[in-house]
Amino acid sequence: MTQTGKETAEFQKGKIQDVVVYPLKKFVDERGWLAELFRHDEISEEFYPAMAYISVTEPNVQRGPHEHVDQADLFCFIGTGNFKLRLWDNRAESPTYRNVMTLFVGADNPQAVIVPKGVAHAYKNVSTTEKGVVINCPNRLFMGAGKKEPIDEIRHEDDAETIFKIED
Repeated sequence: MTQTGKETAEFQKGKIQDVVVYPLKKFVDERGWLAELFRHDEISEEFYPAMAYISVTEPNVQRGPHEHVDQADLFCFIGTGNFKLRLWDNRAESPTYRNVMTLFVGADNPQAVIVPKGVAHAYKNVSTTEKGVVINCPNRLFMGAGKKEPIDEIRHEDDAETIFKIED
């Protein structure tokens, strides 16, 4: 069960159970570089990607906060740009319920981050001039097969009174 943004709640800083963070290593040679984003032998089957997409975020622009009921995201922040990523454990059954995590990821700190369902999340491109690139490999198809299902998203960013704030 998740809580809506209308309720008042306090979050405390701390790790969030089931969030997975791992470094993205660039293998560089005379041609350029390559990085593995995920491998089935290194992540749990429940997080195996069903699709992939790439997004570009303008400097000083935020995406989210939102959360998913059934979907997990596998975000890859490898550059260009640097991001502030904030995660809120909004799963009442979780031992880390009401914990909040903040990570700085991107070109200066390439990381992949698996965000389980029920964990609200937002990221902001903190670069002052550079557009930021994010690759996401979620474990569910957007709007299901043939795009015939409702969008699995609780959009807290649409609520001016949301409890999910990326800024301290």
